[in-house]
Amino acid sequence: MTKDQRKKMIILMINMFIAIGSFGIIIPILPAYLESINEGGKAAGLMIAIFAGAQFIFSPLAGKWTDQYGRRKMIIYGLIGLTLSMFIFYFVDSIWMLYASRIVGGIGAALLIPAIFAYVADITTMEQRAKGNSYISAAMSLGIVVGPGIGGFLADYGLKFPFLISALVSLVSVIFSMAVLKESQQKVEGFMPVDDETMGKKLARSVRMPFFIPLVITLVMSFGLMAFESVIGLFVDNQYNATPQEIALMVTSTGLVSVIVQLFVVDRMVTRYGEGKILNIFISVAALGFLLSLFANSFEMFFGISLLIFLATSILRPVLNTLISKLAGNEQGFAMGMNNAYMSIGNILGPTLAGLLYDVQIIYPFMLGLLLLMVTLLITILWQKNAKSKTRVKAMV
Repeated sequence: MTKDQRKKMIILMINMFIAIGSFGIIIPILPAYLESINEGGKAAGLMIAIFAGAQFIFSPLAGKWTDQYGRRKMIIYGLIGLTLSMFIFYFVDSIWMLYASRIVGGIGAALLIPAIFAYVADITTMEQRAKGNSYISAAMSLGIVVGPGIGGFLADYGLKFPFLISALVSLVSVIFSMAVLKESQQKVEGFMPVDDETMGKKLARSVRMPFFIPLVITLVMSFGLMAFESVIGLFVDNQYNATPQEIALMVTSTGLVSVIVQLFVVDRMVTRYGEGKILNIFISVAALGFLLSLFANSFEMFFGISLLIFLATSILRPVLNTLISKLAGNEQGFAMGMNNAYMSIGNILGPTLAGLLYDVQIIYPFMLGLLLLMVTLLITILWQKNAKSKTRVKAMV
């Protein structure tokens, strides 16, 4: 990458890190805070689902706006939405207002994430894109690692203090982006995107796109990961009497693994083996992790299995983003918007179904994740074979 590319990439990474880290700050104290306002697990689950629901509804629209109005504006507006969400969290105690804050935050994420990945596509070549997406994914993972640790420390100064710090840090990112971030999109003379498609039409159109199967994989990966994350604390507490410190260590360790592989491993693997092989290998690894989780008989063993699952998903995420971007051509905004929408569907369904299944039998969420990953692996292999067959036919013609 050139010096200018590296500078822009650092700015994007800082934005993504702050956005994810500012929410991660509140994770360790959220259960205690909800308990302090007489709310419990249902509210915690709804906060995840409501955030993901708002993100899902606005993602395709945000993708259109990213193409139409530019990446920079959508990044700044997205950060503003996340900042407002955190300030609402700090100033109110009404559960309904907290739900409202999650809607605002979900809209902010819907605006921010597709714009950042579209920005990466603008400033990188096809060969550089895997590395660029890996850097952004690493910034997300680093936010997941650092945020909860800071939140646990700040909680010593008051249960709501982390909410205030989160809001202020997010506000800094807004000011930072307004000051230093420049537009990346090249304007096409005489062209103004026109889009009157509804969400249903956008989803229907995405089915016909060459990147549809990677979108489906994104959905399943998000479903499985959010299902896993939403019950993991309850599961290790129920099965192994894990302490909050042990749970925090697990979250931090899995995030650290994600950062390392996304910064130093993903680009090399994609360059050597290609996106297709990487998908097949690490969907299989994730499925193996879910299978092994059914037989874990100690916290240490489950800890190791969690690392394996997060290792696989941390590699799959940037690879999928890169593959979708390469297949999208000139519709980067639409593709990244739909990528965010499919991810949000998984984020809604994952914790919702996992919570319901967990109440029936605590291992059912892991069994469902395993089943979905196996089906996805089969679909992926068939899709790749079909793509190779079409390529051979074109070469013969």
